[in-house]
Amino acid sequence: MTTLENLTTHAWSDYELLDSGENMKLERFGKIILARPETQALWKKALPEIWEKANATFSWEGKKGSWKIKNDTPKEWGFSWQDTRLIVKLTSFKHTGIFPEQAQNWAWLKDRVHDAKNSMSRTPKVLNLFGYTGVASIVSAQAGAEVTHVDASKQSLTWAHKNADASGVGVGAKEKSSPGAEHGALGAVLSADSQKPGSIRYLLDDALSFSKRAVRRGERYDGIILDPPAFGRGAKGEVWHIEKNLPILLELLNELLNDTPDTFFLLNGYASGYAPKSFMQLVESTFKNSNLKYGELEIAEAQKTRVIPAGIYVRFARNSKSS
Repeated sequence: MTTLENLTTHAWSDYELLDSGENMKLERFGKIILARPETQALWKKALPEIWEKANATFSWEGKKGSWKIKNDTPKEWGFSWQDTRLIVKLTSFKHTGIFPEQAQNWAWLKDRVHDAKNSMSRTPKVLNLFGYTGVASIVSAQAGAEVTHVDASKQSLTWAHKNADASGVGVGAKEKSSPGAEHGALGAVLSADSQKPGSIRYLLDDALSFSKRAVRRGERYDGIILDPPAFGRGAKGEVWHIEKNLPILLELLNELLNDTPDTFFLLNGYASGYAPKSFMQLVESTFKNSNLKYGELEIAEAQKTRVIPAGIYVRFARNSKSS
């Protein structure tokens, strides 16, 4: 059965969408308040008087963007979601390394890994492609999964390592040579110590190239996560066009995903330009007999009167009531 459901993120202790409007949004990350551009926010600001509280404001000038930062604002700071500890930074392209609209998907991933652990006699294996700063990887590892995290950006992988350290995943682990290092891997594995659940292996690689090799090697995963950009370049300059490459990648992932109870799949779209139904029908045509859920990802304002559409998703869990 295929179900349409928009997933809405509401405020938690370290995050709050304070207000939005006039192509901007005002958010609190921990104790720091940020004002950032938001093209979806066409309406008027509901609380214009509170915007002066922003510690930093991002604006575009042509294709270049910059932050106007108050003197007492740190360059980076800690941030939490449940028991996951992360590092927030102000990037030159307005992002913070955290996408709060993913909160419901993080909770879903945690549940899916727990279900997989309970039904299997081994540690679940999860693949996270286009892993960016690694929140989904950390959540999965904390739930007990063995995660392979792939991203083509050295900067993102360094940030992901720092987030893993902040969350206690891989702390005190020894580095060892990782499979595929000759193909651009960082050559290191973060493995949790005996007191920590799960593990994360970080690889500097192109998602499509990695997946092709993984199929040839006969690898299999119990969970697959991906958040592909509309356009991008791989670690060796490979060009990614979502309209051309995403269908090819999903065919490979269909081979990599175990066809066993409690395996799961999550596809996100942030700036892909596609409607949720387009992604759903692609997944539906690739992964047969799957219980799909799809829709928009939204963030609710603190006053709960409006939401900002922030992305799309498609996900399923085999033999599970919680797609």
